[in-house]
Amino acid sequence: MFVRDYMTRNLITVDKKTGIFEALEIMKKHKIRQLPVVSAEGHLEGLVTEKELLTVSPSPATSLSIYELNYLLAKMTVAEAMVKNPLTVTTDTTLEEAALLMREHKIGSVPVMEGGRIAGIITVTDIFDALVKFFGYGKAGTRLVIESRDRVGLLADVTQVVKEFGILILGIISNAKENGNVEIMLRLNTGDPAPLAAALESRGFKVTYIN
Repeated sequence: MFVRDYMTRNLITVDKKTGIFEALEIMKKHKIRQLPVVSAEGHLEGLVTEKELLTVSPSPATSLSIYELNYLLAKMTVAEAMVKNPLTVTTDTTLEEAALLMREHKIGSVPVMEGGRIAGIITVTDIFDALVKFFGYGKAGTRLVIESRDRVGLLADVTQVVKEFGILILGIISNAKENGNVEIMLRLNTGDPAPLAAALESRGFKVTYIN
């Protein structure tokens, strides 16, 4: 799964002269939490988040009255709050690479570049949506989990049994366990998995979950 298939393409952007209050209003209106900061030529100059805008304040704040503080805040722009030279990925980056990058740097979004220009943005929410789609949550079908000793040809043997029953496989996920076994989750286009489960059990596969 690649970033290009799940990123947000219709970007809402601002330039670095945009006021922080205006940027917050844009985020509120469009229900987003980050804004790429782009130059008039279309080059990415930074990234500003709702959190950064809400925590920005002029210095020294302690010597200002509330009116002076609000006046200075109204004059501040996103250039004073944005992250310059933010981490980026490309449209060919895999979702797992993007997810790992966000986790390592504790960030919630990454601009997506293509040909030196910004093409979109990928967020933690986008990655969650991709996982939900991949698992087929809320869609018709059956989830069947098998546990077996890991070996060469294991997946081919499992899918061969499914093929014999003429059942369409909608998705497969495998998870290696510390004991040397592997769990295989099959998302199947069937409402009656019992005969298939019995056949798998008869061939030495342990069916641990059916839903």
